Amino acid sequence: VMAEAVLDLFPGTRLGIGPAIQDGFYYDFQLERPLTPEDLEAIERRMASSVAANHTFQRREMDPQEGRAFFELRGQPFKVEIMDDLASAAERSGASAPRVTTYQHGEFQDLCRGPHVESTGKIGPFKLLSVAGAYWRGKSDRPMLQRIYGTAWETQEQLDQYLWRRDEARKRDHRKLGVALDLFSFHDISPGSAFWHPKGQRLWRTLEGAMREMQ
Repeated sequence: VMAEAVLDLFPGTRLGIGPAIQDGFYYDFQLERPLTPEDLEAIERRMASSVAANHTFQRREMDPQEGRAFFELRGQPFKVEIMDDLASAAERSGASAPRVTTYQHGEFQDLCRGPHVESTGKIGPFKLLSVAGAYWRGKSDRPMLQRIYGTAWETQEQLDQYLWRRDEARKRDHRKLGVALDLFSFHDISPGSAFWHPKGQRLWRTLEGAMREMQ
């Protein structure tokens, strides 16, 4: 549904992958410009329209050649690459190339293993959380894509609780608290390494002494 919304708002977008992850999902997109917070709000509204329309999810199968032509015709090279890799892997193992499985809701059809809920109307409350950069296939010599993270829950109460926990965890981020409490700072001379301030060093030595006594 998110990919459908992005394609609708940004025609010509190239789709990467969009798996489910712990507490949510993400999808990688190649777009002509960086996304803004306002874009995420617009995508959410378009997604809400699709959910309200209650489109049925329809599973479809194609033979490998038909599936490849389908996505090549629609200007989706990343999908074609995925299918080519699956076909190559099958050939190396002496097996036949797997059939291509897609799911369609409304006018949108995407490469997907499934399964899905019955229709878009069965999707619970959701929220788009952030955008981050991600190299295609995780390789720095491949195109840089934009990864949109989101979360979806069965009830609004569950979504609200998750967003509250996420906000509380952000407030307690040790990287921010350590600087705010004058415990340590970071410098370009050694990226990723904390430079301890007097109060931070005192805390470190106190914890170190306690651990030595315990051991």
